[in-house]
Amino acid sequence: MMIKAVITSSTHPEYRELTIPFPIPDEDYDRTIEHLEELGIGDVFSQDCRIVKLESAYPVLDRLEGSAVNVDELDYLAKRLESFCESEDTQFQAMGHKLDLMDIQDFINLTFCCQDTTVITDFSDLEKIGREHCINRGGLTVDEYYSIDGRAEALELIRSGSGTVTLYGVVYDNGMELKQVYDGRHFPPYLWKAPVLELETTLGGAVEGYFGLPISDRQLRREIERSGLDRQDIPLKVEMSGLRGAAADALDLDGLTVGDLPQLNRLCRAVEPLTEQDWEKLDAVVQFAVRSDLAALCRLAENLDKFDFVPDVFTAEEYGRYLIQKSGKFAYDQKLWDFYDYQGFGEDRAWQEDGCFTECGYVAYHGAELLEELIPGAPTEERGMQMGGLS
Repeated sequence: MMIKAVITSSTHPEYRELTIPFPIPDEDYDRTIEHLEELGIGDVFSQDCRIVKLESAYPVLDRLEGSAVNVDELDYLAKRLESFCESEDTQFQAMGHKLDLMDIQDFINLTFCCQDTTVITDFSDLEKIGREHCINRGGLTVDEYYSIDGRAEALELIRSGSGTVTLYGVVYDNGMELKQVYDGRHFPPYLWKAPVLELETTLGGAVEGYFGLPISDRQLRREIERSGLDRQDIPLKVEMSGLRGAAADALDLDGLTVGDLPQLNRLCRAVEPLTEQDWEKLDAVVQFAVRSDLAALCRLAENLDKFDFVPDVFTAEEYGRYLIQKSGKFAYDQKLWDFYDYQGFGEDRAWQEDGCFTECGYVAYHGAELLEELIPGAPTEERGMQMGGLS
């Protein structure tokens, strides 16, 4: 939690107050918006929330107390600040103080440029001050960093008289401009956490929508509305994908549109917790179901626990050997090695389980509902043909 804010209605301060942590935890986002809507606030666009009290590690943000904000703007600001290191914290606060910022949109924009400034909080190490000042002005290679006369650079900076004393140190803006990166509607692309899928859409050459999936369904709808993407056929561009195997193959990466976002979000939510073994199992289950469209993939990923999977078992004989020797379900006597009918036993068990041998291994479905109910249109006859051919 970077910020804790006590919020009420900006137009009806007599309404009750809500205390909200920011960034809002993913699992709490939908419920938080519902609580705000009960007070008639929490609009996608309007700054309809008044901050009664704000607690954070950034005293400069106390200036927001009493102001009207949009809840998603405050959430975005908290996410930006959560990624800051100690030096960026100081730069952000010092420049916020120097510029006398009072508006949340300005604070958001400051997070994208405060790194260009120099703030001196301790004048005892001039060498370090000078080198860090050079870094802030444009970056240095390792060799350049150690070749600089940091003391001389620091003295030149201090003697310039361009510093401003703030509560957070003496700040030198180095020509920094507070540019409008955030325009009050479209949040600049920002990875608060590693997404499964990162997409964006452009209209007229400008990025109109950015989506790091998975997020809550409610948040997705709000982001689509904020971006003004009311046409389902607007194309999406994949910037980064953590999908793999069958999940990746199921997507036409060049043919995704805004209309696919709800299903994509559902798929990303289902695969986000998968382990390496789970991914292999998902590939096998997709082959078993003979369905790889987006809707079926979502259902399969959400119901992996309803499938049995034995990797690297490709024939009835191998399956029979696995069951008798390794599964622990049956007593095995090594002295009877030559008397076991692994082929026949494997065929019988696979037939009873309606199992299938895929390129990844053996798969069988044990869910309470029929597979055709779990995944409408799953062609059971094709599974039987595949099994018969491989056994």
